[in-house]
Amino acid sequence: MNGISKYRNLIVGTEINVPVEGGRRAVAINFDNAATTPPLKSVMEAVEKYAPWYSSIHRGAGFKSKVSSMIYDDSRKKIASFVGADVDKDLVIYVRNTTEAINMLSYCLEKSGEDTVILSSLMEHHSNNLPWRDRYVVDYIETDACGRIIIESMEKKLIEYGGRVKLVAVTGASNVTGYINPIHQMAKIAHSYGAKILVDGAQLVPHSKVDMKPHESETHIDFLVFSAHKMYAPFGAGILIAPKSCFSEGKPHYSGGGTVKVVTLDKVLWEDMPNREEAGTPNIMGVVALVAAINTLEKIGMENIYNYEDELKRYALEGLKTIRGVHLYCVPDRTTHSANSPSVSTSSVSIIPMNIEGLQHDKVAEILSSAWGIAVRNGCFCAQPYIQKLLKISSEDMKKYFEDPSLPRPGMVRLSFGMYNDKNEIDRFLYAVEDIVKKVGDGSVVF
Repeated sequence: MNGISKYRNLIVGTEINVPVEGGRRAVAINFDNAATTPPLKSVMEAVEKYAPWYSSIHRGAGFKSKVSSMIYDDSRKKIASFVGADVDKDLVIYVRNTTEAINMLSYCLEKSGEDTVILSSLMEHHSNNLPWRDRYVVDYIETDACGRIIIESMEKKLIEYGGRVKLVAVTGASNVTGYINPIHQMAKIAHSYGAKILVDGAQLVPHSKVDMKPHESETHIDFLVFSAHKMYAPFGAGILIAPKSCFSEGKPHYSGGGTVKVVTLDKVLWEDMPNREEAGTPNIMGVVALVAAINTLEKIGMENIYNYEDELKRYALEGLKTIRGVHLYCVPDRTTHSANSPSVSTSSVSIIPMNIEGLQHDKVAEILSSAWGIAVRNGCFCAQPYIQKLLKISSEDMKKYFEDPSLPRPGMVRLSFGMYNDKNEIDRFLYAVEDIVKKVGDGSVVF
């Protein structure tokens, strides 16, 4: 791998200078791609090219409106093809982001009954945890000490609930540790006990090839959600892919313009899907951006992206292992397996959680930014129960944070790479970490 990423010139803003300490400026480094990604140049070009044709969707007789409606409707086939969905059996529903997609699905499943169980996992983002809590019985698949899914725990719980589990809601890849879950293996197990599976693909879809598999397959993924802003198209589009049968009847999650065929003061005839669940003026700019991003990602090849980012991750890990005072959390290794669940691989996307001994995580992030121009994420990454387990924080210890929310919170520093990052940036980061560790040791860092 050369020092500079061959994909770097595809991204907007990679050479932006930011102010750092001492009145200097430095080229900004973004290692917070798990939160959001910068736009591809192809995305910006596609949006600019479409802009003169912008018009209302499904609501106008003008030529621009017809063109915009055609682009919007045809885009669903592209989205479906990208992840192996079946356009004849699945719906591609446009939402704002992954969070909205999961919330929408949580309402859709309410008709399943009050005793319905949603089986989630301890490694979930809050967006695949909180929406289920008030509507269903929720239980959690256990993770091992390193935060990896224990498949045996999943099957045990499916057996215990005796058919009450209607949905297994699990992340495709953790936004904390990067671990990739064996989603097709989990789908097969879920289906064997009469449950469906939802994969939160927010961290997986941008970094690795995802295939939902045919509906007839035991390993079929029933529901998939992901966000465009994590895949170089930050224009507010999100995706929910679901079987048409899930939304075959009932009122929409949001009602209003575009969701109805006929309305009187006392009756409503709702629109067909997916229009029924896309209230208001559709985000055609976001859809154009997402399609452009997918076109570029497919041209590069998702396997090539995964392999390149995996090499970046391994290069960074090897460097961090040599720095005394850096704590790494269960470093992922494709050649190892969980002791509690030997059948589960520990492949991961390009995420590294870490801490520096003797220094609060928020201080580390602040120094990296202010002194070096390096952006990382710190805290709990909207996955607090998972972080609590990884950091071995007890329920008793957590009580004090409820009693006094102003207390410094436990957490980590997270590196998350994109295809445009490179070894030169990692070298600068490693040098910065060495400098921070040294200053912690000699007491020159202000705590």
